[in-house]
Amino acid sequence: MAERIAGPEIERLIQLLARLPGLGPRSARRAALHLIRKREELLAPLADAMARAHEHIRVCSTCGNVDTIDPCTICADPRRDPTLLVVVESVADLWALERASAIRAAYHVLGGTLSPLDGVGPDQLNLASLPARLHASPVVEVIIAVNATVEGQTTAHYITDLVRHLPVKVTRLAHGVPMGGELDYLDEGTLAAALRLRTVF
Repeated sequence: MAERIAGPEIERLIQLLARLPGLGPRSARRAALHLIRKREELLAPLADAMARAHEHIRVCSTCGNVDTIDPCTICADPRRDPTLLVVVESVADLWALERASAIRAAYHVLGGTLSPLDGVGPDQLNLASLPARLHASPVVEVIIAVNATVEGQTTAHYITDLVRHLPVKVTRLAHGVPMGGELDYLDEGTLAAALRLRTVF
């Protein structure tokens, strides 16, 4: 067992930082040392920002996004197209689509994907509220923007069946060759999808 090299407060900081995505124990130690060295200009403001975020962050009761207001900033934006609803797995996916600035639609965050092997069924996801939300809104197209994984595709099929009786068009993101991609470096599944979903040039 490794000996403790710092007081319990610093050890706790390192342990918590190591739980963040992309940070292992070594990166967490480096991050902790950087924060400690920049105590006044970085550590204190970060601690304050985290405390305020913990106090004020809400999950949007409409779409499942996280914000400090409910409904969230996106749901409250009158410039959004209310006829388009993009269904995503996570808030990270919602934020990624927003960064791309490709569409100004409403969102519905599932909170994951169906995965029976991991014990994740429809009841563990934000699925039950989707048909009721569609009934009460002017949505005419549901865009399923889930990851191209087995779980993502299973979830997409489930959603399609769930809203089949409603007067909405269900579409999904295209899969295939990425911008700047070279065919020689793509996997067979991506190439097959690109050929299957080819469009007129």
